[in-house]
Amino acid sequence: MKIVLPVAGNGIRLRPYTENLPKCLLPVAGKTIIDWIVDGALFLKPSETIFITGYKASVVDDFLKQRSEWGAVRTVVQSNPQGLGEAISLALPYVNDDEPLLIILGDTLFEADLSILDKATENILYTFKVSDPKRFGVAVTDKNGHIERLVEKPQEFVSDEAIVGIYYIKDVKALKEALNYLMQNDIRTKGEFQLTDALERMIQGGCKFRTAPVEKWLDCGLVETLLETNAHVLERNEKVAPKFDGSEIVMPCYIGKNVVIKNSKVGPNVSVGDGCVIENSEISNAILWDGVKVQDKKLEKVVVHE
Repeated sequence: MKIVLPVAGNGIRLRPYTENLPKCLLPVAGKTIIDWIVDGALFLKPSETIFITGYKASVVDDFLKQRSEWGAVRTVVQSNPQGLGEAISLALPYVNDDEPLLIILGDTLFEADLSILDKATENILYTFKVSDPKRFGVAVTDKNGHIERLVEKPQEFVSDEAIVGIYYIKDVKALKEALNYLMQNDIRTKGEFQLTDALERMIQGGCKFRTAPVEKWLDCGLVETLLETNAHVLERNEKVAPKFDGSEIVMPCYIGKNVVIKNSKVGPNVSVGDGCVIENSEISNAILWDGVKVQDKKLEKVVVHE
């Protein structure tokens, strides 16, 4: 199996935090977004992990040099982004037709059982049941659980299973042919080559797809949702509160290395990066990047990067 992670986006909605970092490298609960994704999939023992980069590509390259434990990695630059379909097509020359492919969008976190992929015999799209399907692309299934079609933002109810950005492809040759057909014939949706259009073409061509459930879908696209995701991941990974003389740590929290905390209350739901200094302050529901200094402040529901 190979894993492909598209991480080319510029994260405009998260400015100014993405002015110098791509979105996938933003910190959440003591690790980057991409750390959580890749670490959670390593048990599948991919032969290679391919990152589709674009915005701040050199920053991602430098980051990957520090992740030797991830095994074989490759970066492919999407220099002129024309949609997710085009991004995936750039990775496909490095994927054999008989080697399964797992595509995971590199900007959201999730809780899902990926272990089922070890014995999967069909293509699988992970989905999450939503209350308002009009906002999402959804999968319509038959009585046997096979996907009949994909519908983008249906205005009338056809399904509540939203496609979340985790795609397991057994029929790699068919995916290559579908994407090549779209691009050769300049078939675009909203001006871009869409992966879902290629998947729909595969389905209508006879490829079998099933859905698999995502228990929790964690958005990282806005500051408020990034903080909500931070809080959830902290709670899921809660540990014993560290001790700092004269200060109170209210769990769940993550406290990085070489942190100084004096006469302060930190938590709940706070991630403190390495080398931070906090003095005479109260902080809750927040993310502090590495090296941040906070003095004589009360902070809540914020991301502090300098």
